Parts: sequence; structure tokens; C-alpha cells
Amino acid sequence: MSQEIYRIETVAPEAEGGGLIRRRMVRADSFDAAKSVAQRIFALARRPHAAGPEVAMVRVLNGAGYELFSISIDD
Repeated sequence: MSQEIYRIETVAPEAEGGGLIRRRMVRADSFDAAKSVAQRIFALARRPHAAGPEVAMVRVLNGAGYELFSISIDD
């Protein structure tokens, strides 16, 4: 099975400017695998004892830059 590269981005809350916090490139066998990574990143970032800036959203983009999935604090 061929692997694809997905971009996973964490985004700050609108109150803090809503900018990009971190971008990760993930090589995965499927979109579902990349989505699972994004969900774990979001869960870890939302823990009360998480270090670093507050994360409001995590999104998954394909190689062409199209958003395929996002999860946010508003969901």
C-alpha cells in the first residue's frame, strides 16, 4: 500500500489571533490513520496540564493543501 503525506496543523483560538501554532507532516497509509493522529494531538493539547499555547483547532490537509478534516473546541 502506498503512503501519502498529510499536513496536520494546530491553530490558536480567535481571541489569541487564530494563527497557526505548529505544522506537522505525517506519512500515513490512509486518511483514517492521519485523522487518528490529529485526534490524539487535539486530545493531548486540550489536557489541563498541557504545556505551550492553547489549541483551539487541529486540521488535516492533503498534499494539495485541501482541508480534509478538522476538530475544534466548538465541536
